[in-house]
Formats: sequence, structure tokens, C-alpha cells
Amino acid sequence: MLKKLMLTTAIGGLMMSGAIAQTTPPNTSTNAPAAAAQATPGTATVTMQTSDQMLSSKFIGTDVIGANDEKIGDVSDILFDRNGMIQAYVVGVGGFLGIGAKDVAIEPKSFQIVKGENNSADKLRLSMTKDQLQQHAEFKPYEASRSTTGSGTSGAMAPRPAGSTAPAR
Repeated sequence: MLKKLMLTTAIGGLMMSGAIAQTTPPNTSTNAPAAAAQATPGTATVTMQTSDQMLSSKFIGTDVIGANDEKIGDVSDILFDRNGMIQAYVVGVGGFLGIGAKDVAIEPKSFQIVKGENNSADKLRLSMTKDQLQQHAEFKPYEASRSTTGSGTSGAMAPRPAGSTAPAR
């Protein structure tokens, strides 16, 4: 029975590898977004960043400056909804080198992008001071509740019943 299952699995794997090898390679033409949208209905492909777009990898760490151009924090994270819309920029304020900093989530419409001078990085401006930002409520990331089995153990080993010499399962 086990030999038959292994043989069937091996044959199925060989058949699948042949089918995978015959798939068409990705379209690398200049019309790739249109071709990709046709190949997978409802899926749009972005092939290039434009000058009015920002990558989160470059955005995280951006200095946040106050109304008088002093640094009051930096972007530590970005909060998205399920539709991909930005809900807030999470700004780390206070502390020293990230230690003891408090995270505050602020809506994007509260920020103004300030172009960097002499090839320096862009900054975000808020119309508040560092003290005002620190007085905002702290942002707490969502943490899903942990499910428990009800046994009160970590799952590594269950206790042995009293008087039993058999190992616990």
C-alpha cells in the first residue's frame, strides 16, 4: 500500500513538472502591464515608479519636522487598510536612538512633504511641536489573541496520569 502511494505521488510529480516547464515565459515587452492584465483578469501590474510615488522602504526613517523646521521624530511604520490605502504614518517621537521612543499614528493629510535641499532626503512637516506630538495617544499595533487548548500546558508534553509508568504523549 505504501509503495503504491509513493509511486503514484512520484508519477504525479513528474507529470506536474512537465506541465510547469511548458508554461509561457513572462512578457518582457513594453506592453507588459496590458499583457499581464489580459493574462490574469483583475490584476494590474506596475512596472515602474514615477516621480510622484514613494517606496515605503525609502519612506520609513524619514525625518518629521515641526512647524519651526526642527526634527520632532521619524516615520517608523506605515498603517494600511485591507484595500491598500494608507491610514496613518507611525511616527517615533522622543527617546534616544529609538530607545524609549513613543509611537504616534498620524493621518497622512496632516503632513506636508518638504523637498530635500542639495540632494538630501525629503522630510515630512507637521504643524505641531515635539511636545504636542508627544502628548498624542500612543499607537498600539494589533495583536491577535492567542488560542489555547485548555490543557494549561505549552503543548510540549502533557503530564502523566498518577500511577502511570508510560511516557506522556
